[in-house]
Formats: sequence, C-alpha cells, structure tokens
Amino acid sequence: MTKVLIKLRWLEGADQSVPMPSYETEGAAGADVRANFPQTGRAGITLAPGARALVPTGLSLEIPQGYEVQMRPRSGLALKNGITLPNSPGTIDSDYRGPLGVIVLNAGQETFEIAHGMRIAQMIVAPVLSAKFELHQELSESERGAGGFGSTGVT
Repeated sequence: MTKVLIKLRWLEGADQSVPMPSYETEGAAGADVRANFPQTGRAGITLAPGARALVPTGLSLEIPQGYEVQMRPRSGLALKNGITLPNSPGTIDSDYRGPLGVIVLNAGQETFEIAHGMRIAQMIVAPVLSAKFELHQELSESERGAGGFGSTGVT
C-alpha cells in the first residue's frame, strides 16, 4: 500500500489533545476525523432532525498535488442515527490550506449530540486525474446513447 504524506497543522484555539485523523484498523480505507470545537465552547452542538452544521476539526491540511482528500460519512453513525454528510464525498483540493470543516446533516428522527472529540467522518486520500476539455460537433455512438436516469432498467 502506498503511503501519501498529508501534512496537518493545528488551528489557533484547537484542542491539541484531540487525536489526529487515524486509521482504526490495518485494512481501513478511511481515517476517522474528529470534531474539535474551539477552546471557548467545547461542549459540542446539538443537531435537530433535518438540521445541518459545519463541524470544525481544528486542523488545516497540505495535500500533495495530484491527490485529493474526500470526506465521507461514518457508516455506524449513518445507520444508527441518520447522521450523514450532504455533499458526500466532499472534496478537498490540494491547493486548499484553510480550516478543515465537515458539513454534517441529521437525516434521522431524533436530535443528535456532536460531542467534542467525537469521530464524525472518515477521510479518504485519492489520486486525481485532470482532464483536457475539447468542444466537438459530434460524439461517438454508444449502446446506451442519450438514455438518462433509469434508462438501463430498474434492477
């Protein structure tokens, strides 16, 4: 397995005792990311059903060119509580150096407490290919053609 160096930096006011992103098992594809509320309000937040919030992680990143970081929901939170990321996968580009925040949505039926230090998402590091875009008058034919949503069958 190739290891890519992702440089992390604590933001001012972040609780540096909160663990850095980490892989919880040897075969994990995603590193768990934790909520890190500013020192003045480490109590966390409450999300009502249907509500969303930008949850701070206390970190900023440096991602090597040619890679991206994707933020994805944690499956246990999604199944048990309906907690998801509405822009999943959220992409963090290699040239972004600002605060790492996670947009969290409560799609569940009950209020949900996001506590300081709680694992809220998983971070995937992925290679990126850039495309060259050219305008053409004709496109090649394919079996599917212009068929859109549902055009390949229900199952």
